[in-house]
Amino acid sequence: MRGLIQRVRHAGVAVNGESVGSIDHGLLLLLGVEATDDRAAADKLLHKVLHYRVFGDEQGRMNLNVQQAGGGLLVVSQFTLVADTARGLRPSFTRGAAPQRAEELYDYFVERARAQFAPVACGVFAADMQVSLLNDGPVTFLLEV
Repeated sequence: MRGLIQRVRHAGVAVNGESVGSIDHGLLLLLGVEATDDRAAADKLLHKVLHYRVFGDEQGRMNLNVQQAGGGLLVVSQFTLVADTARGLRPSFTRGAAPQRAEELYDYFVERARAQFAPVACGVFAADMQVSLLNDGPVTFLLEV
C-alpha cells in the first residue's frame, strides 16, 4: 500500500463539478492499493499517516503530526501510485489490486481513519475526480508499507 501525503493549506475533491470532500489545513492523502495488500497493511499505513511528523512546532521544525497540528485528512484513491514505471514509456498496473478488492481496502481505510480521527473527508472510489490543493511548503512524502 502506498500513500502520497501532501501538507496542504486547503484541499478539495470534486466529481462532475460537485464538491464531494474538502479540508482546511491538514494532509491530502493519495492512496494506492496493491494486489498483496490487506487490512493489516491499511492499518499500518493509517498509523503512519496520522503520526508522521510534517507540521512545524514553535521553532518551525517538523515535529508535529496532523492530529497535534489540528489539521484534517482528505483521502483520495489513486491507482496510478502503484504503477510500475521502471521500464518503457507506458506504466504497468499489474501490481495494483483488482478494483473490487482495492475498493474494499479503500473503504476500510477511510472507515478506520474516521474512527480514529476527525475531520476526515474523501473522494469517490474509481470516479473521475478533480483534486485541488494549496500545497504548504511544499511538503510531500511517499509512504509505503
